[in-house]
Amino acid sequence: MLALVELPKFVAAIALGMSVAGPIAYFQGKAHQRQAMAVEALESSVKILREKGDIDVEVSSSSASDLCGSYGLQNDEERECMRRVRSASSETRDDGLHPAERPTLRE
Repeated sequence: MLALVELPKFVAAIALGMSVAGPIAYFQGKAHQRQAMAVEALESSVKILREKGDIDVEVSSSSASDLCGSYGLQNDEERECMRRVRSASSETRDDGLHPAERPTLRE
C-alpha cells in the first residue's frame, strides 16, 4: 500500500507524466488528422477528375443532335443549338481550344 508520504510523490509523478505526454499525444493526433484530411482531399480530387474525364469522353463522342436533344429544347432552339455546336467544333484546332480561349501573342 502507498504510504501517506509517498502519495504526493506519486501524484506529482502522474501530473509530470501527463504534462509531458499530453502535448506530444495532442500534436501527434493533429498531424494524423491533417494527413487523413490531405488523403481525403486527394481522393476527392481524383474522383472528380475521373468523372470529368468520363463526361469529356461522352461529350466528345456525341453528335451535335444528341447533345442538343438532351437539353429538351424546342425545335427552333434545337436547330440553333446544333448550329452553334457544329460551328464551335469546327473552330477548335489541335490544341482543343476555341479562339477565345487561346492565348494571344503580345508584341
